[in-house]
Amino acid sequence: MATDSTFIWTGTDRKGRKTQGEVTATSKALAQAQLRKQGVSTKTLKKKAKPLFSSGGKKIKPADVAIFTRQLATMMKAGVPLVQSFDIVSEGLDNANMKTLVTEIKNEVSAGGGLANSMSKHPKYFDELFCSLVGSGEDSGTLEIMLDRIATYKEKTEALKAKIKKAMTYPIAVVIVAIVVTGILLVKVVPQFAETFSSFGSDLPAFTLFVLAISEFMQEWWFIFLIGIMALGWSYSQAMLRSKSFRDRVDSIALKLPIIGGIVHDSVIARFSRTLSTTFAAGVPLVEALDSTAGAAGNAIYAKAIRQIRDDVTSGTSLYQSIRSTGLFPSMLLQMVSIGEESGSLDEMLGKVADQYEAAVDNAVDSLSSLMEPMIMSILGVLVGGLLVAMYLPIFMLGSVVG
Repeated sequence: MATDSTFIWTGTDRKGRKTQGEVTATSKALAQAQLRKQGVSTKTLKKKAKPLFSSGGKKIKPADVAIFTRQLATMMKAGVPLVQSFDIVSEGLDNANMKTLVTEIKNEVSAGGGLANSMSKHPKYFDELFCSLVGSGEDSGTLEIMLDRIATYKEKTEALKAKIKKAMTYPIAVVIVAIVVTGILLVKVVPQFAETFSSFGSDLPAFTLFVLAISEFMQEWWFIFLIGIMALGWSYSQAMLRSKSFRDRVDSIALKLPIIGGIVHDSVIARFSRTLSTTFAAGVPLVEALDSTAGAAGNAIYAKAIRQIRDDVTSGTSLYQSIRSTGLFPSMLLQMVSIGEESGSLDEMLGKVADQYEAAVDNAVDSLSSLMEPMIMSILGVLVGGLLVAMYLPIFMLGSVVG
């Protein structure tokens, strides 16, 4: 499959004014055709050279896409034309890769392509749900309203992800540091004590002998141990990437974990409610909305359940009964869906459920952070303090004998 390349061009526009810029295409001929559609008569057109030593710039993150969507929505709600909105938004972007992406989409839109169609050519950044909602906005003539809804959806989704990621990053980082420090103590510090103990001429405490045995093992096999950890991490990542059954198993276990399972459950319910509310409010038919929601569920167990709900709704069952039959969704969601179906305000009711569960995740993550701090300090105390006690215990015993 051909990959996109960036071409640098100079030429004149429709009014004969000299101009220059960059265009992205899979070949020089397609770049020439794209510029011709924009009314540019090219004088020079050559492929942009890539730097020899380049990391490719900052990676485009979902948060960058959320910010871009919000800025584009704001420009369009202010009455700024779409292509001009792209220019204004692009000028304010710090991420060079994001600026290039925005420029590519702008060029495609300028050449006559629709916004949804142009974005769908970049599925890595604009998923099927995103493009579907933009397409609905274009078809109904309410693109600025739809972009505003998408921006709100992306902002809330990313805020939820960031909150959970922040809660997990701190304890993981501290545990890794604790393991590294313990490894250094076992490999570098404990052997120094072992040499001192060899001159004591008396039996060492059992705890000290145990730590010395671990130290000897680590000195001899630390490299294999390190390779084993790396291999385990690589195997896990590959299994998550290639094996659907493994991913399903991990998602199932995640829901059953103490404390963490509750946060995962609430975040999935929040994501389900927010996605279904946004798509349904956009005028997307319920069956299609459920299909998109299943893809955005973030958990294989719930994704399977949502697809079952979609099939039930397709066969004529009410949404309330379809959700209830899965046995996975909370009663609050069921009641709000029932009220929404009866009153014709399903999107509003689901939005309130999403707000409730997003707040619940916030509170749970804050509580988890507060709970993790003393637990982590206890783990550090046991690991490092235990090693120090094991090393000084023979010295204390020798001192008592001498005394």
